[in-house]
Amino acid sequence: MSEDIQGQRIHPTAIIESGADLAPDVTVGAYAYIGKRVTLGAGCVVHHHACIDGDTVAGEGNVFFPFCTIGSVPQDLKYRGGRCRLEIGSHNTFREYSSAHVGTEDGGGITRVESENLFMAGVHIAHDCVIHSHCILANNVLLAGHVHIADWAVVSGGSALNHFVSVGRHAFIGGVLAIVHDVPPYTMYGGAPPAVRGINRVGLKRRGFSPRVLNDLKDTYRTVYCRDLPAAVGIRHARDAYPQSVEVGEMLDFIERSAQGKSGRYLESLRDRNSGGAAGAEGRRVEDE
Repeated sequence: MSEDIQGQRIHPTAIIESGADLAPDVTVGAYAYIGKRVTLGAGCVVHHHACIDGDTVAGEGNVFFPFCTIGSVPQDLKYRGGRCRLEIGSHNTFREYSSAHVGTEDGGGITRVESENLFMAGVHIAHDCVIHSHCILANNVLLAGHVHIADWAVVSGGSALNHFVSVGRHAFIGGVLAIVHDVPPYTMYGGAPPAVRGINRVGLKRRGFSPRVLNDLKDTYRTVYCRDLPAAVGIRHARDAYPQSVEVGEMLDFIERSAQGKSGRYLESLRDRNSGGAAGAEGRRVEDE
Protein backbone atom coordinates (compact mmCIF):
# COMPACT_ATOMS: atom_id res chain seq x y z
CA MET A 1 0.00 0.00 0.00
CA SER A 2 1.38 3.39 -1.00
CA GLU A 3 0.61 6.70 0.70
CA ASP A 4 -0.07 9.99 -1.05
CA ILE A 5 0.73 13.47 0.22
CA GLN A 6 -2.63 13.78 2.03
CA GLY A 7 -2.10 10.64 4.08
CA GLN A 8 -4.51 8.48 2.11
CA ARG A 9 -3.49 4.85 1.78
CA ILE A 10 -4.05 4.10 -1.90
CA HIS A 11 -2.79 0.90 -3.51
CA PRO A 12 -0.89 1.66 -6.73
CA THR A 13 -3.15 -0.65 -8.75
CA ALA A 14 -6.36 1.10 -7.66
CA ILE A 15 -8.13 3.29 -10.23
CA ILE A 16 -9.47 6.58 -8.92
CA GLU A 17 -10.98 8.74 -11.64
CA SER A 18 -10.25 12.45 -11.78
CA GLY A 19 -13.02 14.30 -9.95
CA ALA A 20 -13.52 11.77 -7.18
CA ASP A 21 -13.52 13.42 -3.76
CA LEU A 22 -11.89 11.30 -1.05
CA ALA A 23 -11.32 12.41 2.53
CA PRO A 24 -7.68 12.53 3.65
CA ASP A 25 -7.71 9.22 5.53
CA VAL A 26 -9.62 7.02 3.06
CA THR A 27 -8.05 3.61 2.37
CA VAL A 28 -8.34 2.04 -1.09
CA GLY A 29 -7.13 -1.51 -1.78
CA ALA A 30 -5.68 -3.23 -4.81
CA TYR A 31 -7.61 -3.11 -8.09
CA ALA A 32 -10.49 -1.15 -6.57
CA TYR A 33 -12.33 1.34 -8.80
CA ILE A 34 -13.75 4.71 -7.73
CA GLY A 35 -15.66 6.78 -10.29
CA LYS A 36 -15.32 10.47 -11.00
CA ARG A 37 -18.53 11.56 -9.22
CA VAL A 38 -17.95 9.61 -6.00
CA THR A 39 -17.49 11.30 -2.62
CA LEU A 40 -16.15 9.29 0.34
CA GLY A 41 -16.05 10.65 3.88
CA ALA A 42 -13.43 10.30 6.58
CA GLY A 43 -12.30 6.83 7.53
CA CYS A 44 -13.94 4.96 4.65
CA VAL A 45 -12.24 1.71 3.65
CA VAL A 46 -12.56 0.38 0.10
CA HIS A 47 -11.18 -3.15 -0.02
CA HIS A 48 -9.51 -4.72 -3.03
CA HIS A 49 -11.63 -5.19 -6.17
CA ALA A 50 -14.55 -3.14 -4.82
CA CYS A 51 -16.30 -0.81 -7.30
CA ILE A 52 -17.91 2.51 -6.33
CA ASP A 53 -19.32 4.49 -9.23
CA GLY A 54 -22.07 6.90 -10.28
CA ASP A 55 -23.30 9.89 -8.29
CA THR A 56 -22.52 8.30 -4.96
CA VAL A 57 -21.98 10.20 -1.72
CA ALA A 58 -20.92 8.24 1.38
CA GLY A 59 -20.33 9.64 4.85
CA GLU A 60 -17.63 8.63 7.28
CA GLY A 61 -16.54 5.19 8.38
CA ASN A 62 -18.18 3.10 5.67
CA VAL A 63 -16.50 -0.18 4.73
CA PHE A 64 -16.79 -1.69 1.26
CA PHE A 65 -15.63 -5.29 1.05
CA PRO A 66 -14.15 -7.02 -2.01
CA PHE A 67 -16.30 -7.29 -5.14
CA CYS A 68 -19.17 -5.17 -3.89
CA THR A 69 -20.66 -2.89 -6.57
CA ILE A 70 -21.97 0.42 -5.33
CA GLY A 71 -23.62 3.23 -7.34
CA SER A 72 -24.20 1.48 -10.64
CA VAL A 73 -27.09 2.42 -12.93
CA PRO A 74 -30.36 0.68 -12.01
CA GLN A 75 -31.75 -2.46 -13.60
CA ASP A 76 -34.94 -0.66 -14.54
CA LEU A 77 -36.07 -0.35 -18.15
CA LYS A 78 -37.58 3.06 -17.38
CA TYR A 79 -34.23 4.57 -16.40
CA ARG A 80 -33.26 7.18 -18.98
CA GLY A 81 -29.65 7.91 -18.04
CA GLY A 82 -30.33 10.87 -15.75
CA ARG A 83 -28.05 12.12 -12.99
CA CYS A 84 -29.67 10.08 -10.23
CA ARG A 85 -27.93 9.49 -6.91
CA LEU A 86 -27.04 7.04 -4.19
CA GLU A 87 -26.73 8.62 -0.75
CA ILE A 88 -25.04 6.64 2.03
CA GLY A 89 -24.75 7.77 5.63
CA SER A 90 -22.01 6.73 8.06
CA HIS A 91 -20.59 3.49 9.43
CA ASN A 92 -22.31 1.09 7.07
CA THR A 93 -20.75 -2.22 6.06
CA PHE A 94 -21.23 -3.63 2.56
CA ARG A 95 -19.92 -7.19 2.46
CA GLU A 96 -18.69 -9.20 -0.51
CA TYR A 97 -20.74 -9.09 -3.72
CA SER A 98 -23.36 -6.77 -2.28
CA SER A 99 -24.76 -4.14 -4.65
CA ALA A 100 -26.63 -0.84 -4.37
CA HIS A 101 -27.94 1.15 -7.36
CA VAL A 102 -28.70 4.82 -7.86
CA GLY A 103 -32.31 5.97 -8.10
CA THR A 104 -34.44 6.56 -11.19
CA GLU A 105 -36.03 9.69 -12.61
CA ASP A 106 -39.54 8.39 -11.97
CA GLY A 107 -38.76 7.25 -8.44
CA GLY A 108 -37.50 10.55 -7.07
CA GLY A 109 -33.92 10.13 -8.28
CA ILE A 110 -32.33 8.95 -5.03
CA THR A 111 -31.58 5.64 -3.39
CA ARG A 112 -30.82 6.32 0.27
CA VAL A 113 -29.03 4.26 2.92
CA GLU A 114 -28.71 5.90 6.31
CA SER A 115 -26.24 4.82 9.02
CA GLU A 116 -24.87 1.82 10.93
CA ASN A 117 -26.37 -0.86 8.73
CA LEU A 118 -24.89 -4.26 7.91
CA PHE A 119 -25.42 -5.66 4.42
CA MET A 120 -24.07 -9.19 4.29
CA ALA A 121 -22.69 -10.98 1.26
CA GLY A 122 -24.83 -10.88 -1.87
CA VAL A 123 -27.39 -8.31 -0.66
CA HIS A 124 -28.98 -6.33 -3.50
CA ILE A 125 -30.42 -2.83 -2.94
CA ALA A 126 -32.31 -1.75 -6.05
CA HIS A 127 -33.20 1.73 -7.27
CA ASP A 128 -35.16 4.19 -5.13
CA CYS A 129 -34.96 2.08 -1.99
CA VAL A 130 -34.75 3.79 1.40
CA ILE A 131 -33.05 1.99 4.26
CA HIS A 132 -32.91 3.74 7.59
CA SER A 133 -30.41 2.99 10.39
CA HIS A 134 -29.25 -0.02 12.46
CA CYS A 135 -30.71 -2.55 10.02
CA ILE A 136 -29.27 -6.00 9.25
CA LEU A 137 -29.84 -7.61 5.87
CA ALA A 138 -28.40 -11.12 5.91
CA ASN A 139 -26.79 -13.02 3.04
CA ASN A 140 -28.50 -12.81 -0.36
CA VAL A 141 -31.41 -10.63 0.69
CA LEU A 142 -32.89 -9.02 -2.44
CA LEU A 143 -34.71 -5.69 -2.45
CA ALA A 144 -36.65 -4.72 -5.56
CA GLY A 145 -37.20 -1.06 -6.40
CA HIS A 146 -38.86 1.41 -4.02
CA VAL A 147 -38.60 -0.77 -0.90
CA HIS A 148 -38.53 1.11 2.42
CA ILE A 149 -36.98 -0.45 5.53
CA ALA A 150 -37.24 1.40 8.84
CA ASP A 151 -34.80 1.51 11.78
CA TRP A 152 -33.62 -1.67 13.51
CA ALA A 153 -35.31 -4.06 11.08
CA VAL A 154 -33.72 -7.46 10.43
CA VAL A 155 -34.20 -9.46 7.21
CA SER A 156 -32.92 -13.03 7.32
CA GLY A 157 -30.92 -14.68 4.57
CA GLY A 158 -32.33 -15.44 1.15
CA SER A 159 -35.53 -13.43 1.49
CA ALA A 160 -36.74 -11.28 -1.41
CA LEU A 161 -38.87 -8.17 -1.00
CA ASN A 162 -41.22 -7.17 -3.81
CA HIS A 163 -41.22 -3.61 -5.13
CA PHE A 164 -42.94 -0.97 -2.95
CA VAL A 165 -42.88 -3.13 0.19
CA SER A 166 -42.43 -1.27 3.48
CA VAL A 167 -40.92 -2.83 6.60
CA GLY A 168 -41.62 -1.17 9.95
CA ARG A 169 -39.24 -0.42 12.81
CA HIS A 170 -37.89 -3.35 14.84
CA ALA A 171 -39.52 -5.91 12.53
CA PHE A 172 -37.93 -9.33 12.06
CA ILE A 173 -38.35 -11.20 8.77
CA GLY A 174 -37.52 -14.89 8.50
CA GLY A 175 -35.28 -16.48 5.88
CA VAL A 176 -35.92 -17.66 2.31
CA LEU A 177 -39.26 -15.88 2.01
CA ALA A 178 -41.04 -13.98 -0.74
CA ILE A 179 -42.28 -10.76 0.88
CA VAL A 180 -45.10 -9.20 -1.15
CA HIS A 181 -46.94 -7.29 1.61
CA ASP A 182 -45.89 -4.64 4.10
CA VAL A 183 -44.43 -5.89 7.38
CA PRO A 184 -45.68 -3.97 10.45
CA PRO A 185 -43.31 -2.59 13.07
CA TYR A 186 -42.39 -4.69 16.12
CA THR A 187 -43.59 -7.92 14.50
CA MET A 188 -42.12 -11.24 13.40
CA TYR A 189 -42.93 -12.21 9.82
CA GLY A 190 -42.46 -15.71 8.48
CA GLY A 191 -43.95 -19.16 8.01
CA ALA A 192 -45.69 -20.69 5.01
CA PRO A 193 -47.37 -18.75 3.61
CA PRO A 194 -45.46 -15.75 5.00
CA ALA A 195 -47.51 -13.70 7.44
CA VAL A 196 -47.28 -11.82 10.72
CA ARG A 197 -46.63 -14.52 13.33
CA GLY A 198 -46.23 -12.55 16.54
CA ILE A 199 -44.24 -9.80 18.22
CA ASN A 200 -40.45 -9.60 17.85
CA ARG A 201 -40.11 -10.16 21.57
CA VAL A 202 -36.45 -11.20 21.65
CA GLY A 203 -35.28 -8.28 19.53
CA LEU A 204 -37.34 -5.78 21.53
CA LYS A 205 -36.02 -7.09 24.86
CA ARG A 206 -32.45 -6.76 23.60
CA ARG A 207 -33.14 -3.13 22.71
CA GLY A 208 -34.48 -2.26 26.12
CA PHE A 209 -38.23 -2.20 25.64
CA SER A 210 -40.07 -2.63 28.93
CA PRO A 211 -42.17 -5.68 29.83
CA ARG A 212 -45.23 -3.40 29.80
CA VAL A 213 -44.61 -2.34 26.19
CA LEU A 214 -43.99 -5.95 25.16
CA ASN A 215 -47.25 -7.07 26.74
CA ASP A 216 -49.18 -4.19 25.15
CA LEU A 217 -47.83 -5.09 21.72
CA LYS A 218 -48.51 -8.80 22.25
CA ASP A 219 -52.12 -8.13 23.23
CA THR A 220 -52.51 -5.80 20.23
CA TYR A 221 -51.20 -8.53 17.91
CA ARG A 222 -53.72 -11.00 19.34
CA THR A 223 -56.57 -8.52 19.02
CA VAL A 224 -55.83 -7.63 15.40
CA TYR A 225 -54.60 -10.96 14.01
CA CYS A 226 -55.89 -13.79 16.19
CA ARG A 227 -59.47 -12.96 17.05
CA ASP A 228 -62.33 -13.57 14.67
CA LEU A 229 -62.95 -9.87 14.10
CA PRO A 230 -62.96 -7.66 11.01
CA ALA A 231 -59.61 -5.87 10.81
CA ALA A 232 -61.12 -2.42 11.35
CA VAL A 233 -62.90 -3.62 14.48
CA GLY A 234 -59.76 -5.22 15.89
CA ILE A 235 -57.79 -2.04 15.30
CA ARG A 236 -60.45 0.04 17.02
CA HIS A 237 -60.51 -2.28 20.04
CA ALA A 238 -56.70 -2.10 20.30
CA ARG A 239 -56.72 1.70 20.14
CA ASP A 240 -59.33 1.84 22.86
CA ALA A 241 -57.32 -0.55 25.05
CA TYR A 242 -53.99 1.30 24.75
CA PRO A 243 -54.69 4.94 23.90
CA GLN A 244 -51.46 6.20 25.49
CA SER A 245 -49.07 3.65 23.94
CA VAL A 246 -46.80 5.19 21.31
CA GLU A 247 -45.70 1.76 20.09
CA VAL A 248 -49.22 0.39 19.75
CA GLY A 249 -50.30 3.54 17.92
CA GLU A 250 -47.36 3.23 15.51
CA MET A 251 -48.17 -0.39 14.79
CA LEU A 252 -51.87 0.28 14.18
CA ASP A 253 -51.19 3.35 12.01
CA PHE A 254 -48.86 1.24 9.85
CA ILE A 255 -51.46 -1.53 9.44
CA GLU A 256 -54.13 0.98 8.42
CA ARG A 257 -51.85 2.64 5.84
CA SER A 258 -50.93 -0.72 4.36
CA ALA A 259 -54.59 -1.62 3.95
CA GLN A 260 -55.04 1.50 1.80
CA GLY A 261 -52.39 0.40 -0.69
CA LYS A 262 -52.44 -1.91 -3.65
CA SER A 263 -51.76 -5.51 -2.57
CA GLY A 264 -51.24 -4.26 0.98
CA ARG A 265 -48.25 -2.12 -0.06
CA TYR A 266 -48.94 1.48 0.85
CA LEU A 267 -46.06 2.95 -1.18
CA GLU A 268 -47.42 1.40 -4.34
CA SER A 269 -50.68 3.31 -3.87
CA LEU A 270 -48.73 6.59 -4.10
CA ARG A 271 -47.10 6.04 -7.47
CA ASP A 272 -50.16 7.10 -9.49
CA ARG A 273 -50.59 10.39 -7.63
CA ASN A 274 -47.54 12.38 -8.68
CA SER A 275 -45.38 11.95 -11.75
CA GLY A 276 -41.78 11.82 -10.63
CA GLY A 277 -42.76 11.31 -7.01
CA ALA A 278 -41.31 8.93 -4.47
CA ALA A 279 -43.20 5.96 -5.84
CA GLY A 280 -42.96 6.41 -9.59
CA ALA A 281 -44.71 8.09 -12.49
CA GLU A 282 -48.38 8.13 -13.31
CA GLY A 283 -49.57 5.72 -15.95
CA ARG A 284 -46.20 4.05 -16.61
CA ARG A 285 -45.73 0.30 -16.60
CA VAL A 286 -43.62 -0.88 -13.64
CA GLU A 287 -40.58 -2.89 -14.65
CA ASP A 288 -38.68 -3.12 -11.36
CA GLU A 289 -36.40 -5.96 -10.40
